[in-house]
Amino acid sequence: MGKSIGSKNETLGMIATLVASLLFGFSFLFTKGAVDRVSACTLLSWRFVTALVVMSILALCGAIKLNFRGKRFGTVLTMAIFQPVIYFIGESVGMRLTTASESGTIIAVIPIFVLIFSAVFLKERPTRLQVMGIVLSIAGVICIALVKGFSASLNPLGYAMLFVAVMGDVGYAIAARRADEFSSFEKTYLMAVVGSVVFTAGAVIEHASAGTLAEYVTLPFHDTQFLIAVLYLALGCQVAAFIMHTYGIAQIGANRSSSFAGITTLTSVLSGVLILGDAFSLLQGIATALILIGTTMANTMPKGAVEIRRENV
Repeated sequence: MGKSIGSKNETLGMIATLVASLLFGFSFLFTKGAVDRVSACTLLSWRFVTALVVMSILALCGAIKLNFRGKRFGTVLTMAIFQPVIYFIGESVGMRLTTASESGTIIAVIPIFVLIFSAVFLKERPTRLQVMGIVLSIAGVICIALVKGFSASLNPLGYAMLFVAVMGDVGYAIAARRADEFSSFEKTYLMAVVGSVVFTAGAVIEHASAGTLAEYVTLPFHDTQFLIAVLYLALGCQVAAFIMHTYGIAQIGANRSSSFAGITTLTSVLSGVLILGDAFSLLQGIATALILIGTTMANTMPKGAVEIRRENV
């Protein structure tokens, strides 16, 4: 009976992580135009404030359960600082200072660092098959990043900030795994709280110094494309995807959940091809195969593998 329940939880964890990766992958379709017209702080502020408001309403209506009484907040607040604060600051600054191929290649190594750090801090020892699968998936992501050619910015600060983003995502995966007394809803809610405070403070300072506070406050009400981007990022990514992602980490572990990162990149590429009519090259086809094979290998558990602990949503 216990083994059956464990297997069911593992399957649900894999499905949740896959759906989260798909939702993250589709985000570029909704944000492509918006990110070119507003600052990162402005977009992130509206993203997290909207997510926080929606989750608060759901909690008040009883649709989701939040219970923080008697719980220790140290680990979960550390998680919320790693992701979204450290990750998004590192990513936004790093991508601005480097080329697309450089940033795509550096961000692609996140699963390798998750594998190393989870082995050290969580004692999650990966199998050889899982290591091979993660490496194959990363190779596929790098192929996609390099499909338009490699160009170098040679900007040390840009590289450093991208590695800050990498470590932010790694820290989030480790801390989310350790904060097992909190449900996925509670973790995601606290991430929205921290993100709202930090990025709204940054946006207010930014717009106050530029004399554009009124524009910042009314932006979603007169810019439809920005509103659509905010709604998808808040509801599709910050609420739905992160609830499923944190649940997936609890069910299948940090290593296996990180192996789905390639699915996000693959979704972005294929949605561009199928919806926007982007070209699809042979190299992208090879990369697609590498990502799918690698993700499958990384999530193939040998017989007799120890089941990881369970978390309720």
